[in-house]
Amino acid sequence: MERAPQWIISLSLWVAFIQLFLPLGITMLDSRNIFTTIDKNPGFISIDCGAKSDYSDPQTGIWYETDSNFVETGTNFKVHPSINLNYPSFGGLLNTLRSFPEGKRNCYTLKPKQGKHNNNYLIRAIFAYGNYDAKNQTPIFDLYLGVNRWATISVDDVKDYYIAEIIHSTSTAHTIHVCLVNILSGTPFISALELRPLSNSIYQTPWPSSQSLLILQGRIDVASTGLDSHTRYKDDIYDRLWYNEKYMKDWEALNRNVDIVADESTYELPQQVLRSAAKSLNLSSSLHFDYNSIWRDLEESSLYYVYFHFAEIEQLPYGHKRIINISLYSNESILSIPVNLKYLEPITISPQYSTQSFVQFRISAASESSAPPILNAFEVYKLVTSLSPQTDIRDDWQGDPCLPKDYAWDRVSCGSNTNDNIRITSLDLSFNDLSGAIPEFLAELPKLKVLNLAGNKLTGSILRALKEKSYLTLQLRLDNNPGLCETSSCGSTSHKSIPLIASIVSLVVFVVIIGCVSMKLWRQRSKKQRGMPTTSNKDKQGIAKNQTFSYSKILGITKNLQSVIGKGGFGNVYLGTLQDGAQVAVKILSETSRQGYKEFQSEAKLLKFVHHKNLVSLIGYCDEVDMKALVYEYMANGNLQHQLSGLDYLHNGCKPPIVHRDLKPSNILLNENIQAKIADFGLSRAFANDNDTHLSTTLAGTYAVTEACGKVNHILQWVVPLIEKGDIPNIMDPRFEGNFNTTSAQKAIEVAMSCISKDVVLRPDISHIMAELKECLNLEIIMIHGSSSSVFESDITEILPR
Repeated sequence: MERAPQWIISLSLWVAFIQLFLPLGITMLDSRNIFTTIDKNPGFISIDCGAKSDYSDPQTGIWYETDSNFVETGTNFKVHPSINLNYPSFGGLLNTLRSFPEGKRNCYTLKPKQGKHNNNYLIRAIFAYGNYDAKNQTPIFDLYLGVNRWATISVDDVKDYYIAEIIHSTSTAHTIHVCLVNILSGTPFISALELRPLSNSIYQTPWPSSQSLLILQGRIDVASTGLDSHTRYKDDIYDRLWYNEKYMKDWEALNRNVDIVADESTYELPQQVLRSAAKSLNLSSSLHFDYNSIWRDLEESSLYYVYFHFAEIEQLPYGHKRIINISLYSNESILSIPVNLKYLEPITISPQYSTQSFVQFRISAASESSAPPILNAFEVYKLVTSLSPQTDIRDDWQGDPCLPKDYAWDRVSCGSNTNDNIRITSLDLSFNDLSGAIPEFLAELPKLKVLNLAGNKLTGSILRALKEKSYLTLQLRLDNNPGLCETSSCGSTSHKSIPLIASIVSLVVFVVIIGCVSMKLWRQRSKKQRGMPTTSNKDKQGIAKNQTFSYSKILGITKNLQSVIGKGGFGNVYLGTLQDGAQVAVKILSETSRQGYKEFQSEAKLLKFVHHKNLVSLIGYCDEVDMKALVYEYMANGNLQHQLSGLDYLHNGCKPPIVHRDLKPSNILLNENIQAKIADFGLSRAFANDNDTHLSTTLAGTYAVTEACGKVNHILQWVVPLIEKGDIPNIMDPRFEGNFNTTSAQKAIEVAMSCISKDVVLRPDISHIMAELKECLNLEIIMIHGSSSSVFESDITEILPR
C-alpha cells in the first residue's frame, strides 16, 4: 500500500488532537499560559484597563480582558518605564491604564451575567498613576457608581496605588455604570476594574438593598502568616482583598495549621485568614482598635458597620472555654449574650448596629472565660443610604444621560413620569457628522417627544416606528441628510429584477380588479333581484362621502386655512368649500395635539360606518405625512354652547354600543335648521357586550365638567352650594331672564347631578335621561301654551326652534 503524504498525516493528527481536547473545554490562548479552561472565573468581570490583549494572570488564575468592550472613550497608556508597579498581589495589572482627558464624565458599562435576579456584587476599582504622562503630578477626581458618588480618588505618590471597593446590592439593574468625573484637579484615569458576584445572604443591611451601599474602609487579616501584602483569589472564592497586618500593639499572634470549613453563614472566609488570629496578652487585657489612630479620618456625618470574624484555632485544655464580649467605643456590648467560641467552628458577627463619626471597638474575655479574647479578621464599611434616583435603565446607555444634573449629557432633556422614573424626552443629535442607518433604539424611547437628526450623513430608510411616532407625539427633524430616503419606495432590489416584478404585479392587480368588478356587479344584481337598496356614496344633499383628499386639495378648499371656525384638543377647524359649492368643516390635526393620530383613525372609522340624522357626517379625510385632516358636513349655526337624541342612538341603537367620552355642548353642532348633531368622535369607544368590565369612566375632553348654566370651569364647586339652598333661579343662565318652569329646571338639574355620581352604578342610562328631559320639556310647553303636548312622539330638535 502506498504511504500517505506527510502533510496529510500531520493534518490528521491535528484533527484528532482538536477532537480530543475541544470537548474538554481546552484551547490555546497565549504564550505565558498555553492552555486554560474556557470557563474562566464564572461570573467575574475582570478588566485590565489599557491592556492590549486578554490574558490569564499566572499568580491568581484570573482571566483579564481589555477594556475595549466596556468603554468608548479615553486613551490607553503604559506607566513610565522608570516606575516599577509589579506588586505580587496584582502581577502586571498596574502597568497599564486608561486616561480620560476629554469630557466631564466617562463611564464603564458592566453587565453581570447573573442578570437582574442576582443581586449582590463586590465592585473594585484600582488606580496606579505611575507617572504615565511624565508630569510627576498625581490628579484628584471623583468616582461614581451610577449617579451616586462613591469616592474621591487621590493617589499619594507616583509609585503608589489606590483601591476603591464597594458592595452593591440591586434587584433591578441589568447594567452597572462606573464613572470617572473630572473635578478640574487633573485628568481622571483607571488601571483596573473588577466585579465579583456575592451570595445574596451576606453583607446585608437593615435598609432595602436598592437604597444602600457599603463602601469598604478596611478589610484586615489581623495576624496573617502570608508573605504577600494581600490574600485574594483563589484562596478567597469571592476575590476579596484581605490586607495582611501585624502592627497592632499588645496583640499576640496565634497561628495553627488546621482545616476550617466556612460556609455562607460565616461569609466563606479563606482558610489562610482563619488559620491565624490575634489574642490579648492575658485574660484581663482586651483587644482594642481605634480606626482613626491608624488610617484616615472618617466622615462625621456617616454611619459605619463592622463585621467581626472568629475561629477558635487553639485546642484548649479540657473544661476550658474561650468566651468573648464585644463593645463599641462606649462600654455598650453589641451582643445579647457573650459568644462561646468552639474549636474549628468559625463564626461571623454581622452588625445589627452602626457607629457614627469614628470606629472604635473592644473585644474582651467574659467573666466565665478561661482564655483571653481572640480575633481572626474584621471588615469596616461606610453605609450610604437614600441613594439618588437614576434614569430608567431602558434609557441608560453609556452612563446615565440625565443625572447627576451637573454631569448630564449635552443637548439631552429629561423628565419623570407618574412612577418618578426619569426618561429622556428630547434628544438633539443634529450636525454631529453621524453616518449609517438610523439606530433602532431611538424608536424604543417611549417618552421621547423631540428628536433632531438634521445635518448628518444618515443613509437608508426611516424606521417605521419613528414614522408612526412622528404622526402622533414625536417632533422629528431629518432635513439635510442627503442619503436618507424619506419615502416608502426605498429598497435595495437589483435593477434587473424590476421589469419582472412590475410585470407580475401588473398581472396580479389586473386579475384582482377584474374579480372585484365582477363581484360588485354580481352583488348589485342580487340586491335588485331581492328588492334591496344599493348603498350610495352620497348624502341627501348630493355630497360624495368617504372621499380621499390630498394635502393640496385641503389647502385649496380651505383657501390656505383662511377661516378658523373652531378649536379643540385635536386641532383647529377651518371653513371649506367644495367644487360644487357645498360648505364643509375641515378639522386638522395639529403637531401639539393632545389627542393625536389614534383618535384621527378612530373618528374616521366610526363615521364611515355609523350613520344617524343626529350625528355629524364625515365627507372625507386626508392621511398624508404632513397633513391629517377630517372633512365634515358644515353646521351653519355652530355649536350648542354658542346658541340634545343622537346620544341615545350611540348607546342603544348601535351594535356594538358606542361611548362618546367627550360629550359637551361645544361638541353638539346645529345646522341651518337648528337640528342638533353630535361631533368629535376621536375618543369614542365601542363595547362588544353589556358584560364588558373594562368600560372607562374617565372624561377626556377639553373640560372635565359639563358646560351649562352659562358657566364653564369648576361648575360643581359653584352649583352644589346653590342646590343645597334650593336656589334654582341663581343656577339657571341669566339669559333666560326668569322665563322657565322652576319644577322643570329643578328636575333637569337633578338629572345632571345624577350623571356625575362618583358611583358609576348610580349613573342613569341615556334612555332614562332622555325620558326625564322630555318630561322637563313638556312642563315648559305647558307653561308656554297652557296645555299639555306630548313630546314622546316627536323629536326634541323639531320643538327647539319654537
